[in-house]
Amino acid sequence: MDLAVKLGATRELQLPQGALRYHDRGVGPALVFVHGLLANSVLWRDVIAELAPRFRCIALDLPLGGHTLPMPEADLTPPGVARLLADTLVTLNLDDVTLVGNDTGGAICQILIAERPERVGRLVLTNCDAFEQFFPPLVQPFHTLSARFGDGFTSLLARLLRFRSAQRRFMATVAKHRFDDETLDSYFGPFLNDPLVRHDAARFMGSVSNRYTLAAAHSFRAFERPVQLVWGESDLFFSKELAKRLQAAFPHATLHWAPESRAFVPEDRPRLLARTIVEFAHAGVHA
Repeated sequence: MDLAVKLGATRELQLPQGALRYHDRGVGPALVFVHGLLANSVLWRDVIAELAPRFRCIALDLPLGGHTLPMPEADLTPPGVARLLADTLVTLNLDDVTLVGNDTGGAICQILIAERPERVGRLVLTNCDAFEQFFPPLVQPFHTLSARFGDGFTSLLARLLRFRSAQRRFMATVAKHRFDDETLDSYFGPFLNDPLVRHDAARFMGSVSNRYTLAAAHSFRAFERPVQLVWGESDLFFSKELAKRLQAAFPHATLHWAPESRAFVPEDRPRLLARTIVEFAHAGVHA
């Protein structure tokens, strides 16, 4: 099954911030998938293939470096991207959604539930930024260099990532399995080929600060809805201790470990993640 079939129909949404591309597949309770930095909806393809028979699966292409529609006029600070996500839920008329976030997307989800939680019924977080770690220490240079050099840094990064070997080394830090060329092109193509996409990424990375995730964390105790954490045990960036802190911070959170997975749980363990989401969603219905 190719990427387009797994992800479903490609659609565009007109928002005040600009045009947003997303994929929509399946019918049923709404799941909204939120990727992280230098990624896009392709991250969720195998998870959606498992879940589409039971759920409406909406995977966004947020302006974080893997998107195909630049947003030059949008506020691309983390709170700005969280508002973009909230406006997407409103424009699509989605309510009682299950948000599913990974990596930087998990931080965006946390900011959203702190500021505009009214349309979120449940939250699923895989390995992601939280608390003091936004970005985690190994990724912090992306912020520092973007803040100082802007497009100069992202242009240099694009030159490095034009080599397939560099792409594979980059992805090996976040996922254990090997990627085929089609998937690598889907991830990196927009960043490599469009300077406006790189400009969006530079603006976002340069604005990242843990003051946003620390502020969001103050609201966790008031978030009375169910939270499921699915955490890769072999992650190089986000520790098990961070997962345990997140679980303790929410009043109704459970933690499920994902063996043989790095940060990109949707890539390494898509069936486990899908099965956990099904069980979590059904438990929420019966609670």
